[in-house]
Amino acid sequence: MFSIMETSWGRAMWNARDNLLDGLAITLQITGYGFVGALIIGLLLCLITMYVKPLHWPARFLINFFRATPIICQLMWVNYVWPPMFGWPNTLFEAGCVALAIQSAGYLAETFRAGIEGINRGHIEAGRSLGMSAQLIMRRIILPQAFHTMAPAIMNQFMVVIRSSTLVSIIGVSDLMHWGHHLSAEWFEPIGIMSTIAVFYIVVIWTLSSIFKWYSERLRNRYV
Repeated sequence: MFSIMETSWGRAMWNARDNLLDGLAITLQITGYGFVGALIIGLLLCLITMYVKPLHWPARFLINFFRATPIICQLMWVNYVWPPMFGWPNTLFEAGCVALAIQSAGYLAETFRAGIEGINRGHIEAGRSLGMSAQLIMRRIILPQAFHTMAPAIMNQFMVVIRSSTLVSIIGVSDLMHWGHHLSAEWFEPIGIMSTIAVFYIVVIWTLSSIFKWYSERLRNRYV
């Protein structure tokens, strides 16, 4: 019976399984750090544009710049321009995380703004009448309600970060896609190898999206 292990690319991937698993781990790490960074930067930019008037236009400029610049340009910029100018990032891994973070931060800032502006003003006024501070209102009233409307867009952007992470191999990060290119060039079997790499990404995206959906539903049941 025909099996994958009987093909040359199947044997190649089996022999390089340790490298592929290491590459998958790096892909998950760089995606996680990049997305968390995007959430933090995006939320900060959103709050600045909405509540810090003197910094409104600089923040808007950054949002538009991050959204309009291709991820590959940001990778090159962060990896090759930032170190001489700022002395950071110090590693290829850090450069990949930062580039993914700032690229998605612009989109998430707009997502957060739309979610916050959609909150019923009466709920905010009710919190103020109870003597709640602005920070407490944001944490207990605004963000939990806004998350319900923002969840699909946030999950979609998370998927974008995962797919964009495949480009970090261009600057030399040894992620899963890096090893896919390496094995394809070594064994001259790009179709079988890259198809299998694609399956890896499909499984990762499906698994993480299912977990995110479960968690968002749990929060919905908690706050609604």
